[in-house]
Amino acid sequence: MKTIFAAAFLAASFASADTVIEGHVELPKTKSTPVMAKRYDIVTKGGVLSTNPPVAVVYLEGSFAAPSKAQVRQIVQKDYLFHPSLLPVQVGTRVEFPNQDDAYHNVFSFSPAKRFDLGRYRPEDKPVPSQVFDKAGMITLRCDIHEHMRGIILVLDTPHFVVSGTNGSFKLTGLPAGSFKLKAWINSRKTLEQTVHLIEGSTTKVHFP
Repeated sequence: MKTIFAAAFLAASFASADTVIEGHVELPKTKSTPVMAKRYDIVTKGGVLSTNPPVAVVYLEGSFAAPSKAQVRQIVQKDYLFHPSLLPVQVGTRVEFPNQDDAYHNVFSFSPAKRFDLGRYRPEDKPVPSQVFDKAGMITLRCDIHEHMRGIILVLDTPHFVVSGTNGSFKLTGLPAGSFKLKAWINSRKTLEQTVHLIEGSTTKVHFP
């Protein structure tokens, strides 16, 4: 009887164990990177868009089912900045763009993956302007009124993604078992990748040099 209970306990423990990838991305160096960063800005250098301080978007590439329920995220315009300035989303996600400044904003994109222009609107205008992002790719956001404003939406054909810390550390949980490509988006021209073999209930360590 004890053997049966022990076997059942072990089976339940294994079934509830999470499949995880955790690791580190070696990020570009900056002259001054805060130890704790609550936000980051989008900067352009030589035509390359990246975040300052640097972060990576790490995601698992594979054939995954679309979400059963439409997802909704937000990028808020506050203090004449986009918050967050980098937002990864799954294909099919609706992103709302609330205006929390006492001024007009006009969010637009000329990116091939999604071209749109929300027109000028005030904080009190309803409904909140939004867009559905139905094609994978990088979307560059700008404001037609405030030229310094920049934002990025990274539209991914996967539900498994995370933004790294400014120290390059990341952790993906709730993953399926199998062989996949693990990618790390660094900037608009650089995405690293590795093949990973995930075993159910185990943690896989990955380092992107």
